[in-house]
This record gives sequence, structure tokens and C-alpha cells, in this order.
Amino acid sequence: MGKLTGKNAIVTGAARGLGREYALRLASLGANVGVIDIDLKSFEEFAGEKALLTADTVMDEIRALGVKSAGAVADISNREQVFAAVEQIAKELGDISILVCNAGGGMGPMDGNKASQLNWEQYDAVIARNLHGTVYSCNAVAPMMKKLGYGKIVNVASVGGLCANSDGSYAHYGTSKAGIIHYTKLLAQELGPFNITCNVVAPGFISTARLAANFKAVGEEKFTRNIALGRFGTPEDCANAVEFLTTDLSSYVNGTVLEVTGGTVGRILMNQQY
Repeated sequence: MGKLTGKNAIVTGAARGLGREYALRLASLGANVGVIDIDLKSFEEFAGEKALLTADTVMDEIRALGVKSAGAVADISNREQVFAAVEQIAKELGDISILVCNAGGGMGPMDGNKASQLNWEQYDAVIARNLHGTVYSCNAVAPMMKKLGYGKIVNVASVGGLCANSDGSYAHYGTSKAGIIHYTKLLAQELGPFNITCNVVAPGFISTARLAANFKAVGEEKFTRNIALGRFGTPEDCANAVEFLTTDLSSYVNGTVLEVTGGTVGRILMNQQY
């Protein structure tokens, strides 16, 4: 018996990257896991991600762990599609008691979208995919959790929602992730009486198969100089946090932010030297 045997989970943005890591971790703990993504084979866009797959899809990888899985396609920024995807997965797996809202991401160059110089098209898209997508997912799943009298919601923010880039850049992303944090605190207050905990995991600079090449191209020291531990985080580091927040180990943890940043605090130095 695993820590999550008999539980049904959904992970958004789980076709690759950190979402895949979260989905596989929940499955390894005994949960049946539904995958929501805009493309259930999005791993094919990145050679490093594709090389990690041990089966045709993440759903097949999950099934190989001896649990059930279902996949549904949805644009996370589209409310109707999100609700339809959750309903589809619940029909296949049963009522959902664990939700990990991972889908999202940034847009544009890392030194762009400064706070007073926003690209409005990119701003709207990033707010929609990060903040709105999280809200839609939580609202779609909450009624099932209330009915069950149990639930674990983990929303994925970022160090970018906790710390400001020193040049004010990537403001669309930071704003969306900060919004997720406060929304989750509100959600925790409402759903706590139903025995549903709502928490945030905030990853720092994580070296996924996709991002590792980007870090090297820009210069790894520009990132690691912000990290007290002096190294990039791993997908496993983040999955450890998700495991804690989705199991009974965190039964009295609600409305909080678990930082997985290696000690990134204050501001994030951008294009500066010490």
C-alpha cells in the first residue's frame, strides 16, 4: 500500500517537464493520475524531454506503475476546456481528491516585459495561462473534494512570485505567480472546513531537460549566484515537495508556500555583478 493508494489525482501540464515528474511521483505512491495538457505529446518538441520518456505517453508511463491513468487535452487558459477535461478524467478515474496545478509558463525574453514596459499581448497570455488556469482548475475540482470531505490542492508558483528581478523584468510572469500565492491562501480559508488543504510549491531555478540548455546558453553563473546552495534544483527536489503536500505528512499544513529554491532570497540579480 502506497501513501496515496486509492486516491485519484490530476496534474495539469503533465505531458513533460516538472508536471510529468509530479504525475509519476503521485503514481509511484499509488494514486491514479489524470494528465491535462494542451498537447499530450508535447515532450516531442524537446529532444531532452523526449529522451526521458519510457513509453509512448506519460499516461502509459503511469499505467506501467500499476495504477490507472487518463489523459485530456485542454488549453489551460480556456475555462470551458478546463472544466470539460476535469469532467472527462473524473468519469474515467472517479472523483478527484488531489490536484496539482502545474500548467503555465512565461513568454518573451527573460530581460523583457519590464514592469513599466509590458508587452500587452504577452501579459494577457501569461496571466491567463498561469493565474486564470490555476483558478479554473481549482474551481472545477473543488466540488468533488467537498463531496468527498477530503482534498489536497497544490498550486505551483515560482521564485519569480516571491522575489523581484533587480531590473524589473519578466513582470508579467512574476505578477501571475504572486497572484497564485494569494489566491491559494484565500482558497485555503474557504476549503479548510471541508478537510481540504490548499498550498503552494514555489520552485526556484530548476534544471529540467528543457531548461538545462537555456541555462548554459545564457551562462549558468548568472543564475547560481542567486542560490545559497550554489546549484540548480532538480525535478526530484520539486517532486519531493509535492509528495509532502499531497500526503498525510502535511495534514496540518494549509495556506502556506513551500519554497524549493535552494535559498534564493531577496531579489534576483539580473545582468549585474556582485
